[in-house]
Amino acid sequence: MSQPFSRFLHPFYVAHRPSHEPGGKRALLAFWASDSASVRNKPALGKPPRARRAVPVEDVLAALRSLDGGEARST
Repeated sequence: MSQPFSRFLHPFYVAHRPSHEPGGKRALLAFWASDSASVRNKPALGKPPRARRAVPVEDVLAALRSLDGGEARST
C-alpha cells in the first residue's frame, strides 16, 4: 500500500504546506504516526521511503499540535 505522506521528508512539511486543508494535513499526519510507517523493532520511529533517516513520532505529534497553534519543535 502506498503511503500518502511518502512525498514529504518531514511532518512539518505537511503542517506548513499552504495548498492542503487542515483536515487533510491532520489525516496525513495521523497516518504517518500509525504503525504502517513504523521502523521494524522501533515503533516510535517512522521513515518515509525517500527520507535519509527515520522521523521520531514526537515530531509528527508536534506537527499536529502546530496545526492547532500549539508550540512545535523546529527542524
